[in-house]
Amino acid sequence: MEKRWEYPIELDPEERRLVVEVSNALKCPVLIAEMLFRKGFRTQSEVGEFFNPSLEELHDPILFEDMERSVRRILEAIERKQRVIIYGDYDVDGTTATALLYLGLKRVGADIEFYIPHRMIDGYGLSINSLEFLKEKRAELIISVDCGVNAIEEVDAINEAGMEIIITDHHNPKEELPRAFSIINPKLPATSYPFPHLAGVGVAYKLLMAIYRVMGIDTPENTLKYMDLVAVGTIADIVPLTGENRIFAAIGLQHLIEKKNLGLNALILISNLNQKTLDASDIVFGIAPRINAAGRMGSAALAVELLISTEEARSAELAEVIERQNSLRQQEDQKTYYEACDIIEQKYRNINDIHCIVISSDDWHPGVIGIVASKLVEKYFRPVVMISFKDGFGCGSGRSIQEFDLFEALKVTGHNLHSFGGHKYAIGLTIYQEYLDRFENELSRYIAERVKFDVLQQSMPVDTALELYALSDMLLEWIERFAPFGPENMRPVFVTRDVTLANYPYNVGRNHLKLKVIKDGVVLDLIGYNLGDYLPRLKKNSVVDIAYTLEYNKFSTKSTIQGKLRDIHIVHE
Repeated sequence: MEKRWEYPIELDPEERRLVVEVSNALKCPVLIAEMLFRKGFRTQSEVGEFFNPSLEELHDPILFEDMERSVRRILEAIERKQRVIIYGDYDVDGTTATALLYLGLKRVGADIEFYIPHRMIDGYGLSINSLEFLKEKRAELIISVDCGVNAIEEVDAINEAGMEIIITDHHNPKEELPRAFSIINPKLPATSYPFPHLAGVGVAYKLLMAIYRVMGIDTPENTLKYMDLVAVGTIADIVPLTGENRIFAAIGLQHLIEKKNLGLNALILISNLNQKTLDASDIVFGIAPRINAAGRMGSAALAVELLISTEEARSAELAEVIERQNSLRQQEDQKTYYEACDIIEQKYRNINDIHCIVISSDDWHPGVIGIVASKLVEKYFRPVVMISFKDGFGCGSGRSIQEFDLFEALKVTGHNLHSFGGHKYAIGLTIYQEYLDRFENELSRYIAERVKFDVLQQSMPVDTALELYALSDMLLEWIERFAPFGPENMRPVFVTRDVTLANYPYNVGRNHLKLKVIKDGVVLDLIGYNLGDYLPRLKKNSVVDIAYTLEYNKFSTKSTIQGKLRDIHIVHE
């Protein structure tokens, strides 16, 4: 389905004059200066800070409410040799945060272990099921990472068992907070922390740095020591790559290249990634799916074991196990996706008449429904909730479109659910089967009252028009300085109109479109991932408008400019 291309608002003459000034001062193309201007960078010093992320720009962790209280309690636990358990989530953010705190506290003398809930046995986050493990381990202090801010009953049970818990989380809190010893979360309503978009691993890192500062060991070496873990968790969790997250990602990627973490290095090798040119997309499409596979197909504790490994041979062995799990996950993904599409086509006679999709099955693996839900959102451009039932009890995952806050919707319809949590665009839930129909009806009605059908035509932000003759190595080198790319700092999308297909397009791999276009005598090679359905409508000499990003295609020792096709509008077939 063709997307609606949305251009930014035109700059007024004064703004245009300032853009030209920036262009002249930086000696960069005008369109680069305009992109910087639209991001809010109006001076050379602001541009310099953006292009050169620095640890000096990080906020003071003491600005978190409860940070000083949390640090005192952890130092007391270390001094008194109390057993500390790091309790993490089973995704990349949770496992990297668990590994970071485990390694960071162990090296300063903490009596420490970690626990990751099993997706199929314990469910998401803090669970009553895990209480027995915590008792068996004689835990006296629990530190949650990437979970816990909405675990009211579970925290009460921990308190009743004579243990204490410090919650570190970044998920949206509900109105009532658990009665924990302390809570560190940049999204708490009364927080004075200036950056609300940290991932769970970012919050855990802030706690560790506050501890190191009080201990007087916050040296540059210790500040950087686990930055690779912070980068992987931050990038994988799809949080905005702005502010502190951009600093974590940029510096952490460089740290990752230095091979400090044996487990991460084993994953890089088994993923066939180029160690010297790692970028955010390598994390999202190479490393993150493999770490996630451990939690989706088995126990995410395996991923933490890999991330804390200190032996090269053991790291390679664990990476191989995770690679096999990832292959199984991919097979399960594909099977579930096609089954879900069949259910949707049968259940909804006209997809254009509905506002959301809620589907369920007794046969789906709970570990893959979140991934499949994301793919269904891309295909149908509707909020999607998928639920896997077993013995009448369902575990579900939901994904949403940019225009709709699914977490807020669950706050209103949540009386039908056993539990729920998450973000604006990604949620998890549990539900008894008898409440499913009522939940779907109420959710559909809530969304229909707030989202108009014209919004449900997929739109795509476009940065600017660009002629092919303007392509150059200098332009691409400037674009690459905006990296690492991610939410709120995406690789720029360009539009070129009335280009002619210079060859017969063809499909490669899994429905990926390959084509070559020409205009004004300049040729550009393009690849469009998952755009193979356009092939029957395209032929040599067709005239099309293209929306695309630019990157280097590196083969052997040669690098050429390649376009990554994002969308295509056919002008003349």
